[in-house]
Amino acid sequence: MMKLFKTNNMSVPIGVAFVWFTTQFGGGFASGAQLFQYFIIFGIWTLITPILAQVISAVFQWYALKYAKVNDVYDYRSFNDSFYGKFSPIFSNLYELVYIFLLCLAPSVAFATGGSTMAELLGIPYLICTMIIGVFIFIIAVYGTDIVRKAASAISIIIILGLLIVYIPNIIAQWGEITKNIGNLAAQKAPIGPALWKSFLYAAFQLASIGLMVQHAKAFTSEKEAKTSMIYGVIINSGIIFISTLGLMAVVSMPGIQQESIPILTLVRNGVGSSFMTPMISILIVLGAISTAVNMIAGIVNRIVSKFEIEKPLNAKDRAKPSKLTIFTTAGFIILAFGIAQFGLLPLIKVGYGYLGYITIAVVIIPYIIHMIFSGLGKTKKIVKNL
Repeated sequence: MMKLFKTNNMSVPIGVAFVWFTTQFGGGFASGAQLFQYFIIFGIWTLITPILAQVISAVFQWYALKYAKVNDVYDYRSFNDSFYGKFSPIFSNLYELVYIFLLCLAPSVAFATGGSTMAELLGIPYLICTMIIGVFIFIIAVYGTDIVRKAASAISIIIILGLLIVYIPNIIAQWGEITKNIGNLAAQKAPIGPALWKSFLYAAFQLASIGLMVQHAKAFTSEKEAKTSMIYGVIINSGIIFISTLGLMAVVSMPGIQQESIPILTLVRNGVGSSFMTPMISILIVLGAISTAVNMIAGIVNRIVSKFEIEKPLNAKDRAKPSKLTIFTTAGFIILAFGIAQFGLLPLIKVGYGYLGYITIAVVIIPYIIHMIFSGLGKTKKIVKNL
């Protein structure tokens, strides 16, 4: 472990870990609604199952990142065509459908959460708020993978520091209520089966975005950095999701909390420093929403642009400019997500993510497990020849 932290070139693995964090820390997570739906409502197991979900996600993402680097395939279509081998005509196209579903869902949840939070904070119409968020998403996503990774790192640090500032004082101040509610949950009957299944389902729909992760493997110096990035990712994601669920224990017994679109605001308003922490957590929610939408849209833009644009030598000035195809593709998907966001946050979380998890089990998890078994859990070059 000490050797891991002494490695000289840590910027890229940490950046990839932060991309994972910002992808997960989207509208549903930031609001707290997703944590209620998939963890907290299952009782005392909520202290364990969120971390289990992170470990599951890390294993599959590590395998994908390593495979991408070893086989030099970095947009998700090229990756899938190589990864699924002779079954790629079926599974590559199925994953296209999964990603389109995800692309419609995740950025839309981001728009809905960010728009609702901004509207409540500033008192301006929801429609205008979602338009403002769309502009920020466009500006970041249109400049490509490197900018997305750098933005993810910067936004992640801001979000993590902000969450610690908000959650830790409130956890300390409301520790008596938290321990009382944990004791009540422990005394209640809570079958572990449904809790484990819901945790697995949460990890499954998170893995629908595995295709956008592989583009970042190109910046690795070797495939070993795939493992390093996911170790960092588990530490970051597990720590934040545990603190978040622990903090929400303070309000878990409040009537109607499970039906609230943004339960984290209830926590802050009933805690300490609500006058300045309410706008702070609102800003963090908006940042989290924007970061997830950026990651999702950048993945599909990278896939389309790499397919239809022929690479040609460019000077530094031209390379810094997004192409017309990049601009129009990014704008098109932002408009699509903006439209879907008008359906509201809770319906998108409750219904959309549930279906997405089931689909991802069939298209990603089961094939990846088979691939791992036949490749000897990591001998990624061998499996390409054998499929």
